[in-house]
Amino acid sequence: MKFVAVRDFRLKPGLVWERLDRDKEIILTSNGKPIALLTRVNEEDFEKTIAAVRRARALMAVEEMQRGSVAAGTDRLSDAEIEGEIRAVRRSRAR
Repeated sequence: MKFVAVRDFRLKPGLVWERLDRDKEIILTSNGKPIALLTRVNEEDFEKTIAAVRRARALMAVEEMQRGSVAAGTDRLSDAEIEGEIRAVRRSRAR
């Protein structure tokens, strides 16, 4: 994976686009920290690319929720306890 600083992107955009054509993906950095992913797309596949990125983000969110559940111990709730939690939330929303 290639990295490009925001400064280089601002000062030499043509070189960045050439590199993107060659490498297909570039990580944009600011102060040495990654801030964006530049990925090559074309008219035929840009919607598929966007959908794939969104699926990946959704998967990352689910994984984070699962880690949070394990950390909180809620991964060990029984079905009855889960149903009880759902009922309690629904009752509180109805008020």
